[in-house]
Amino acid sequence: MRIVIVAPPWLPVPPPAYGGTETVLDGLARGLKAAGHEVMLFTTGEATCDVERKWFFEQAIGVGVGGAAQEIRHVVHAYEEAEGADVVHDHTLIGPMYCDRFPGLPVLTTNHGPFESDLIDLYRIVSHRVPVIAISHHQASGAVGVEVAAVIHHGVETSAFPVGRGSGGYALFLGRLNPTKGAHIAAHVARRAGIPLRIAGKRSEPIEIDYFESTLKPMLGADIEYVGEVDHDTKVDLLGGATMLLNPIEWPEPFGMVMIEALACGTPVVTTPHGAAPEIVEDGVTGFICADEPELVDAVGRVSELDRDNCRRSAEERFSLRRMVDEHVAVFERAANGEIGARLVDTK
Repeated sequence: MRIVIVAPPWLPVPPPAYGGTETVLDGLARGLKAAGHEVMLFTTGEATCDVERKWFFEQAIGVGVGGAAQEIRHVVHAYEEAEGADVVHDHTLIGPMYCDRFPGLPVLTTNHGPFESDLIDLYRIVSHRVPVIAISHHQASGAVGVEVAAVIHHGVETSAFPVGRGSGGYALFLGRLNPTKGAHIAAHVARRAGIPLRIAGKRSEPIEIDYFESTLKPMLGADIEYVGEVDHDTKVDLLGGATMLLNPIEWPEPFGMVMIEALACGTPVVTTPHGAAPEIVEDGVTGFICADEPELVDAVGRVSELDRDNCRRSAEERFSLRRMVDEHVAVFERAANGEIGARLVDTK
């Protein structure tokens, strides 16, 4: 198939550091190409994903910086380049509404955030004509009034995540420095459990900066270290050396790429039962799912009971890039054949 993937204009694909959606799109685009499909990625000019690429903005706009006007311009030019595609996989918000101008063009979209948010009305409006893909069953459970065409878990190219021995003697927190991600809880838990903690995460948006300065910075010390925002190579080194990923999220996270990246490195995940975490972590096998802080502290002391080979095996069998690509292709073929999405029939 000729597949056009429309990425958001906020970050390049792949991102230099933080960027879960863009990381997924990089793997998906390359995986589709490797499977023999013709792929065009509409992204930004500094993207380096190894597929055919086109763009309007030379530089990524930045997370939390741009607005609707920039996304509209990005989308308009993306659809100009989509002529002749068998299917368009659109990851913007505006594209699924704009694509009505192309009634014969099969378009699908993936929601990367919670359905129970300001965006629910958007997906209710578009889902009857633009098939919506969810990224976890928990996320899809909140799609009230939305027609969900498929649930496809993210995947990773496991060859890019070498297995580590966990010999660093530290727990790792990896993620955005937003209060709902729970870095402060990880610090409390690690200190109570008597294990050093390294915190790696993005702190560029105002809420992240304020959270770091007011909450995390006073907690730093010899046993709690902030190592900054990290690139891929540093990330896999940290994951491979960590005895565990300490991921005490406090919000209904739609998926959680960091958890499958940890598993790919053979690193168990200690987390909470929010969002998609129970779909990713097999309690007592690849990590522990804990209801509260005392349970988290107890789990930290039991991580040595877990087999790191089971973690890697789970990533390979349940969260591989190949599986993610195959599941997308199956949905794309249905859309291209007019089997899903009422708007796929050209009414002109």
